[in-house]
Formats: sequence, C-alpha cells, structure tokens
Amino acid sequence: MQFDISGNRRHKGPPLGPGPGPWPLAPAPGPCYTICIRNRTSKTNLDYNADRDLYSGLIRLHVLHHAVEEPIFGLGMIEELARHGYRISPGSLYPLLHGLEKKGYLRASEVRNGKSLRKVYRATALGRKALAASKHKVRELFHELIEAGSSRKVNR
Repeated sequence: MQFDISGNRRHKGPPLGPGPGPWPLAPAPGPCYTICIRNRTSKTNLDYNADRDLYSGLIRLHVLHHAVEEPIFGLGMIEELARHGYRISPGSLYPLLHGLEKKGYLRASEVRNGKSLRKVYRATALGRKALAASKHKVRELFHELIEAGSSRKVNR
C-alpha cells in the first residue's frame, strides 16, 4: 500500500510525491521521509526535519498513548496522527514503532485481518509506566507554556 504526502492511501506502485504540472502527485525519486506538522491556527506547514527532535518526542508520546488505550497498527496511527495535524510517512513511522518496541515500550504481534496478517503493537508494562511518568512532565510543561504564559501577559 502506498501513501501520498498527506498520508492518504493510494494505488500500488512507486512512491508518490509532488508532481510536475497540474497533477498534484507523481512518482517520487524515492520514499518520502519528510514529516510536516500542520499549525491549525495559521494554516502553515512546519517542516518536521527542521525541528526533528522537538516534534518526534510529541509523536512518540502520542503513539504510546494510543498503544496503551488499544492495539495499534501502522496505517491506523498514520491516520490518527493526521487527524491531529501531523503528517508522517510510513518510512518515518515504522522506524519509530520499531524503536519503541526495541526499548521495551511496545510489543508487536501479528493478527489475521481477512486473508492477510497485520502487525499490531500493544503497550507493555514498561510502556505504561513511561507514559504515566511522561504525563506528569507534559502537564508541568503545559502549565509553564500555556497557563503561566497567559498570566504573565495579564500582569503586564
């Protein structure tokens, strides 16, 4: 299964990318590894590669959160992340999933889906513990970035 640059399913064939002329998509020279974060207020795209370290942690936490809630699979996570404004290619998501599995946060298994097998990931006990610790850190950061930042503007 191939995906276009916005994470939508496309035909089987070569990887797709920006095309020449009036066609929005054409075969790309190779797989697309760019992940873009959509800023919903200004409608601009931020290049993930420019701030890879900044956004990859957020995406990892998002993936781990969903793996704690229910079993996840690659295409499902690409679609879920797209709903939240992240555009991530399979070439970026699968190494991320394998990395979380290697660290012991996720466990992979194969599940029959019709006539084919689908690799699904579930959070391990270590993954659940890591997510719980991360929630505390994210809450503190949110408070500093949003709530404390708002009160400073009011006090000026």
